[in-house]
Parts: sequence; structure tokens; C-alpha cells
Amino acid sequence: MMPESLKTLLTESQNPVSRHIDTLATRDMLAIINQQDALVSQAIAHELDAIAQAVDIIAAAFHRGGRLFYIGAGTSGRLGVLDASECPPTFGSDPNQVIGIIAGGEHALRHAVENAEDDRDQGVIDLQKHHLCDRDVVVGIAASGRTPYVLGALSYAKQCGATTVSVSCNPSSPMTELADIAITPVVGPEVITGSSRMKAGTAQKLVLNMLTTGAMIRTGKVYGNLMVDVQATNAKLHNRQRRIVMAATECDGETAERALAEANNHCKTAIVMVLTGLSADRARLALDEHHGFIRPLIEPN
Repeated sequence: MMPESLKTLLTESQNPVSRHIDTLATRDMLAIINQQDALVSQAIAHELDAIAQAVDIIAAAFHRGGRLFYIGAGTSGRLGVLDASECPPTFGSDPNQVIGIIAGGEHALRHAVENAEDDRDQGVIDLQKHHLCDRDVVVGIAASGRTPYVLGALSYAKQCGATTVSVSCNPSSPMTELADIAITPVVGPEVITGSSRMKAGTAQKLVLNMLTTGAMIRTGKVYGNLMVDVQATNAKLHNRQRRIVMAATECDGETAERALAEANNHCKTAIVMVLTGLSADRARLALDEHHGFIRPLIEPN
């Protein structure tokens, strides 16, 4: 029997659209899932103001040397770790700039550690390990908005003076009331009752993508729509660097390769070299003076 405390949660309620999904042909079953998934982007559209506020605060934190922490349990925690782990290869960011923390630790990434989410004190301990400070931003992630592990972490973050953000899918939850900024895409009941890895998980992933991508754009990691700080850690990414330099400067492949070689495979420096004619050293210095932004170097006021 469902505990009384869960009966009022939207993410735990039964979806009338899928009540007989087990009787349907496979194509019809998938059509219902697809139709329900289409509701997710609509729910996020209603949260764009809150997401924008969070992006600007995260970018400001990065500018002053602060960090972004994601913290959650189960699916929510895994999504946070995933988004954090993708930032260094995509944006060339410091691995310690965006940090994902999951209840139960590394083991919980591949195995269910369900009781870990109930330990409020462990959420505090896991943040303390990273010496949280008032320059940081902590994003608590939980579909229900009531996970004790996350609530403990957010409460501790507020005590430290860090900015707190909640990402949940239940309005008026304890997390939304506790956080400085509440992002609450209301996606409705899941196709499979209580399976918040579905619509709620999709909504959380989209929001987290927006938070880091938006903050990275705001800190000069993107020029146009090009990931100009991408690191060439393999052949595929080196080829991507070459294509990015070519797209950003409209140069040929040979010019792009030469600039990348002189810039020690730093994509952004190579772009500035081609666009301005500066040497690699002077291009790096110019980028440093403009906090990593390319556009002020080629479009001065």
C-alpha cells in the first residue's frame, strides 16, 4: 500500500491515459508513451523564467571562482552526475567546476541503493567533503521534491551562504519552499505509475542541460553555436576542432590544422589567430584579457 505521504504527490498518481496500457498492441502502447513525453517540453516552457534566473546566478558564480553542485538520489542523482561529467569534454571546463553527487556514492550509479535517499545527514556530509562555500551554487534534484538526502544538502548549503536551486516535478514541495530558486516542471502522472525515470527524468535532464549549457555560453565557452573550448582527447574530437575553426573563420582545412598546431590544439586560440592574424601567444593573452570571450576581439565596441 502507498504511504499516505505519497498519495498527494502528482508524480505518484495514476495516469488515466495509460490505465490499460498492458492490453494494447505494441505500436499503440508506444504511441501513448510518445504522447505523454510530448508534454515535457510544454511543462519546461512554463519554467523558463526560473531557469534563466538560475543560469545567470551560476554564470556569476563561475566568474567569481565558484562551483556548481548537483545533488540527488537514484535517477535524479545519476542525471546530475551525467550532466556534470559531460561538461569538461564539451566545454573544456575544469572537472571541479561542475560536480555531481549521488546518494550512495559511485556504487549507486549502477546499482539501486534505495535507502540512501532517506539519510538527511549524509547529504550534509557529502557536501562537506567538498568544502562548500558562499561562492558556490547547489542544485538539488528530486522528482518528488521531498527526498530527505537532498533536503539535508540544501539546508546545509543555505547555512554556508551558497545559492540553492531545486529541480523537482511536484509543486509546493518542501524543496520548492526551501530553495532560493525553484524550477518545477509539472509533467503530470507517469505512464507507469510512480516511474519518475520517465517524464520526470526527461524533464530533469532537459533542465540540467539548460543550466550548464546556458552558464557555459554566458562564460564564453560558446561562439555562435560552436563549442569553441572543446578538448581534442581523441581523433573524433580533433576533427571536430578542425571543423569548428573552419566554421568560425570560414578558412580551409589546411589553415585550420596549422592554426591548431600552433595553438597547441586550443580551439579558441586557433580561431582568434585566424580571425585577427595574431600569434598564438598574443591570441592567448587577448583571450585572457577578455575573460575567454572571442566576440569582443573581432567586434570591438
